Amino acid sequence: MIARIWHGITDPAKSDEYLGFLHKRAVPDYRNTKGNLGVYVMRCSDDRGKSHFFTLSVWESFDAIKRFAGDDYDKARYYPEDKEFLHEFEPYVQHYELR
Repeated sequence: MIARIWHGITDPAKSDEYLGFLHKRAVPDYRNTKGNLGVYVMRCSDDRGKSHFFTLSVWESFDAIKRFAGDDYDKARYYPEDKEFLHEFEPYVQHYELR
């Protein structure tokens, strides 16, 4: 199994709206991809006025991740709506083997 971790940053004033967007649009995309074993959305706010989001998705294989993210699966996948929320677009995600 492979864990895929993505990170994004929003303004705290937009974090509830972004969380709703993730649950409405992104989470179903993860879950509807063959080979996805689960997805979790995590959020925290720091003392510098930023809200951090992490998605942790679990996959049965790298081939399953490619069905979601494409052949260059180390690159982050974004939606057009993300430009309304995110401070920047981190280019890559992290992958970890679950042992």
